[in-house]
Amino acid sequence: MHTEKAVRLTAWVHGRVQGVGFRWWTRCRARELGLVGSASNLPDGRVEVIAEGDQKSCEALLDLLRGGDTPGQVRQVVDRWSEPTGAAKSFEER
Repeated sequence: MHTEKAVRLTAWVHGRVQGVGFRWWTRCRARELGLVGSASNLPDGRVEVIAEGDQKSCEALLDLLRGGDTPGQVRQVVDRWSEPTGAAKSFEER
């Protein structure tokens, strides 16, 4: 059986994404996809999303973050891919 390699997605979401339920929405989508990590407000108004899991699920989350159905108003999503740390055991809002 082929198992897909785990990856780590870090996404910085720009726009009106704080105080609109964005982190809660992101946590729900990430958990539905079986991902672990966090969604955190940053001091400059962005939300930082860190997700670990199989690449297909992380790509699906990234597509959702860039889609039109998010709370608030997303202007841009900057992503970075790296090796997973394995530190997170669930997906949480911070």
